[in-house]
Formats: sequence, structure tokens, C-alpha cells
Amino acid sequence: MVELFRDMTGKEIKVSFPPKRIVSLVPSQTELLYDLKLEEQVVGITKFCVHPESWFRSKRRIGGTKQLDISKIKSLQPDLIIANKEENERDQIAQLSSEFPVWTSDISTIDDALTMIKQVGMITGQLSKAEEIIANIQTGLRCLADRAVQDTRKAAYFIWYKPWMTVGGDTYINSMMEMAGLINVFKSSTRYPETTLQELERLKPDTILLSSEPFPFKDLHVAEMKAAVPSADVMLVDGEMFSWYGSRMIKAIPYLKTLINTI
Repeated sequence: MVELFRDMTGKEIKVSFPPKRIVSLVPSQTELLYDLKLEEQVVGITKFCVHPESWFRSKRRIGGTKQLDISKIKSLQPDLIIANKEENERDQIAQLSSEFPVWTSDISTIDDALTMIKQVGMITGQLSKAEEIIANIQTGLRCLADRAVQDTRKAAYFIWYKPWMTVGGDTYINSMMEMAGLINVFKSSTRYPETTLQELERLKPDTILLSSEPFPFKDLHVAEMKAAVPSADVMLVDGEMFSWYGSRMIKAIPYLKTLINTI
């Protein structure tokens, strides 16, 4: 049976429902498909889809999120491809869309992430499981909001080095920072602006978070940042907990609780 769905970019796609051969182009959404109990249906993932480890070792890898191996994807003959507007390249998605149904998410907030979970549950025939995941996340978020001291501590979150790159106010990471009670000093910027240590010192954040991904910050970068902004607390954080929208949010909530207590 063919059914019509609309993705988060507004595009309508026709899907043989329920899909039996799914390719995921996004690590966090791959993990969601696993938690939706779609072991048999998922036939292809990217080389960055490291969770769950069993899938990473056993599923066919179809390149990176921004360098997809189109020929491998075609050979899998998917009846559904799950993509993301930001993480995948537009031209490659357009090429795949000419042959296969491609459902694309567009995530900027926690609410967007919850919408994505529900819609992926719907399009894969696992709505009840998706709603169960959403309910667990919402319970945790309410508890987290009660513990976070809102609008009291200024912070900056870094994702890249040379150049230093941070996150603006229209990102999912910013949404997670706010959930932890942190005011993003770059909130007035959009997406992922470049900055300098001089500008950072002028903005005077109380806390500076150096992410584990996409750039793997280490202790030597903490030392460099502390030397440049001695007034700030600088710490390494797990980037998956701030940037993986999907079922990883269930694990992110206790992580953020611990972070709140630490800072």
C-alpha cells in the first residue's frame, strides 16, 4: 500500500507502507530507528552511525553524511531514505529523491526533535513506540527544567578549532543549552559563526563548553582557552548529548542534570 507523507521541509513523498528497506543518512536518526525496533528494516547507514555498535559493525555503510556513496545506496534499493536538511548535502539528496522516497528532517529546537521522532514513527509504522519515547523524553525535560537555574549563567559552546566555531541561537544545541539553564553569549548569531578568543574575552562567558564532536577537543584546548579567558570555567563535554536529536535525548537528560550540578 502506498501512502503519502510530508517531511519537515514541506515536501510530499509517496512511501510503500510500511517500508521494508530503510537507509538512514543521519547518525542520531539511525539510533532512533534502532530504538523503534526496526532491526530488519534498516539496510544501510553512514560510517558515522556509531550507535548502536551492533549496527555499526553489521549494517551496510553508504559513505559519510556529506559524502554519500550514491551507487551503494542505489544497490540497496531502499523504499525509504531518512535524511536531514543540515547534515546532508542538498545536491545528493536531490539526486536520491529523483529515484527514491527521501524523508528529510529539519531540526532547530527540542520541539522540532520531538516532532521528528513522532513523524519517523508514523512513516515507519512504529507510532506507538515513538510516542512512548517522546513521553519518556518529556518527563525528563520537565524534571530538568525544574533543576536548571534559568537565565543566570552565560556560556559559549564550541564545535571547531582553527577557526574557533561556536553555535548561534537558531540551533538545536542552543536549545539544549537553554534547557540546562545556560545563556548562549552567541545567541544573536545564526547557525555556526566563527569567532576569536579576543571576542570571547569581551563577551565574558561564565562557562565555556568544548564539545567532543565534530572537532575532538582535548585537555590541551582547555588549557589554551583558560589562558585566553581566565575568568571562565572551561570544560570538555559530550557532543552527542547536546547535538544528537532523537532517542539519545533520553540519555542526554541525566547527563545535563550532572552538568548543571557541576557548574
